[in-house]
Amino acid sequence: MALNIKDLKVSSSDIGTDGRLGDRHAKDRDNVAPTLTVSGTPQGTVELALICHDPDAPMPRGFTHWTLYGISADTTELGPDSDGRFRPGPNDFGAQGYGGPRPPAGHGPHHYYFWVYALDRSVDGTPTRQEFLDQYADAIIEQNRVVGIYER
Repeated sequence: MALNIKDLKVSSSDIGTDGRLGDRHAKDRDNVAPTLTVSGTPQGTVELALICHDPDAPMPRGFTHWTLYGISADTTELGPDSDGRFRPGPNDFGAQGYGGPRPPAGHGPHHYYFWVYALDRSVDGTPTRQEFLDQYADAIIEQNRVVGIYER
């Protein structure tokens, strides 16, 4: 299946015009997931998946802050209540669901990629980010992201 890269859109009113995420989204503050708006879900989408990943983390594979599965194809908003509405998966804090930014102090700005994937089949269980990418790459119809920046 050819990857479509034109329809799916992801945006967030919680990411400022300068790209910054507010302190309330940080792990050591209120730890509130930002609201994401999803539109243009392509035809044939069975389910959406969400992964928030920080490639700037000083770890070999970056740091995963949120995995979320079981998102119906007609969903247009994800946010603070999403862990209760859908199926939260593991993050690299060793927990399930949203875990906000917590970069090392003085490490500079980190980029938080909120990826939304339109899939042609449902995700079984709650895979890690890497398991999802390995097992469902062939099911991705389209993907897009919005990026937030945070530093301490």
